[in-house]
Amino acid sequence: MVKPISIALIRSRYAQDGGAERFVARALDALKSRHLRLTLITRQWRGGEGFEVITCNPFYLGRVWRDRSFARAACRIVERGSFDLVQSHERLACCDIYRAGDGVHREWLQQRARAQGPLARLATKLNPYHYYVQAAEKRLFESPRLKAVICNSRMVREEIRHYFHVPEHKLPVIYSGVDTQAYHPDLKRHRAEIRARHGIPADAMLFLFVGSGFERKGMAALLQAMAAQEANTYLLVLGRDRNIGRFQARAASLGLGQRVLFLGATAEVPPYYGAADALVLPTLYDPFPNVALEAMASGLPVITSLKSGVAELIVNGRNGYVCDALDVPALTTQLRAVTPASAKTMGASARLLAESFTLDNMSRDMLELYSHLLEKSDGSSQ
Repeated sequence: MVKPISIALIRSRYAQDGGAERFVARALDALKSRHLRLTLITRQWRGGEGFEVITCNPFYLGRVWRDRSFARAACRIVERGSFDLVQSHERLACCDIYRAGDGVHREWLQQRARAQGPLARLATKLNPYHYYVQAAEKRLFESPRLKAVICNSRMVREEIRHYFHVPEHKLPVIYSGVDTQAYHPDLKRHRAEIRARHGIPADAMLFLFVGSGFERKGMAALLQAMAAQEANTYLLVLGRDRNIGRFQARAASLGLGQRVLFLGATAEVPPYYGAADALVLPTLYDPFPNVALEAMASGLPVITSLKSGVAELIVNGRNGYVCDALDVPALTTQLRAVTPASAKTMGASARLLAESFTLDNMSRDMLELYSHLLEKSDGSSQ
């Protein structure tokens, strides 16, 4: 009997509406049916079966202590364990494989600074948490243990090469997978019910925004662009933000109180893909938003930004549009270009592309990487 490959996956916590956490959940689900023994090392986790969960939840105060304490505890577990491979979704130097799902922190800070005023930029620069994350990132990419970095877009691969000079052969691009049965154009069956629930006319142009952390996801620019749209154009916002009141007030001041609805976070996102005509996510920085792939699989065109990893899959006018996150005039024009009729055509192209990004393809690519790394390890140990 062949001994199963023992894989440890590290992610600090699972949030139901978090894109990175959903990737880990999907990866666990896709891989557990293979010839693998999976162990999840985490601070907290809800749901899932077919794999062992090791919880380490040391006391902390503040973000720096939180991340540092988890890193130390997780690495101690790795040292005591007998894993064939350790794959981290956190910036830890004790892993063999790192999945760069959060991108490169210093690139995010550069993009964020473009939208900040002088005082906000100074506050960010002096924030000790950003020093910690950048230092952890540097230790990770310079770690002699690191064998591979899974990049979820070509954009992220090039950023890692630029900042850390990691050789390209260590930077495989493995795109996220999507359940093409759960996310399918058949979700249009929810269109009438969802629209009626929120008072949106059946013939209205409806954009959907899905994401938490509105500053990062480009909500400020989106509200400005929405203010220039026709009266029969609506936006539904799904997601959390601690400053949601500020964005609601901004929408009201722009006269959007009845056309932009902030619905909060929900686990029941798929019906909203069915109700919408297009997804819009003008994010300042997003390595590869899972929601974009979900929307495309559901038959929606995607409007996003140049610093979104999914932009490399978008062809303007065919399956969506791409512009700079802060280019409000361009975003305004692109929103106007999408009508309910054109959205159907572009959505069909988006669905066709998304069909190649299955969970099976993702798990196959990951298994091929594991096998390759284990073969190299066996060869070097002989």
